[in-house]
Amino acid sequence: MAQLEQIDLRPVPVTASPTRRLTQLLLGLALYGTSMALMTRAGLGLNPWDVLHEGVVNRTGLTFGTVTALASGVVLLLWIPLKQRPGIGTVANVVVIAITVDLARLVLPDQHALGWQVTFLLSGIVLNGLATAVYVGARLGPGPRDGLMTGLAARTGRSVRLVRTLIELTVLGVGWLLGGTVGLGTVLYALAIGPLAQLFLPYVVWRQRSARS
Repeated sequence: MAQLEQIDLRPVPVTASPTRRLTQLLLGLALYGTSMALMTRAGLGLNPWDVLHEGVVNRTGLTFGTVTALASGVVLLLWIPLKQRPGIGTVANVVVIAITVDLARLVLPDQHALGWQVTFLLSGIVLNGLATAVYVGARLGPGPRDGLMTGLAARTGRSVRLVRTLIELTVLGVGWLLGGTVGLGTVLYALAIGPLAQLFLPYVVWRQRSARS
């Protein structure tokens, strides 16, 4: 984890290298939405938040993207007592991912052959790790769920690792009760997403010294 800890991920004003960083942000979020679509179409298990989203989709009939955006809105309301402040990256996270995941799901059909299910699942997990690094590396503000995690950690004095674990276990449990898909993909995602994001971050993070005056 030392390599990751040496990378500065603190938000930087959008006025610094705006073209490069906004493009990186939008690309990363679009890739993230696509990775979500791949995993949902694989049918082998989702990450905890998407288990919740799928469970709500199953109960309401709303599109996956709509549920994702609504969940983000609820999470943002929880920012208020935590005194978290959204940035341009926060707003873009809600809008771009919600649109992209629905568009990608229109193109990608559900998979029923095991070979294609595994291909979709692994592709989705790797793409999710890359997408996370790309949009986080733009340093334009946390997504709603990341902000909730860091806000709770700051307010409670607990570690980010513990807070994240408790949030995701809660979300996973509620999603499972609502009928969301829990399976191999859920376990693989939990094991792989951290190392994948760490692997890609050094190559995509925006650094102050690289900016041109």
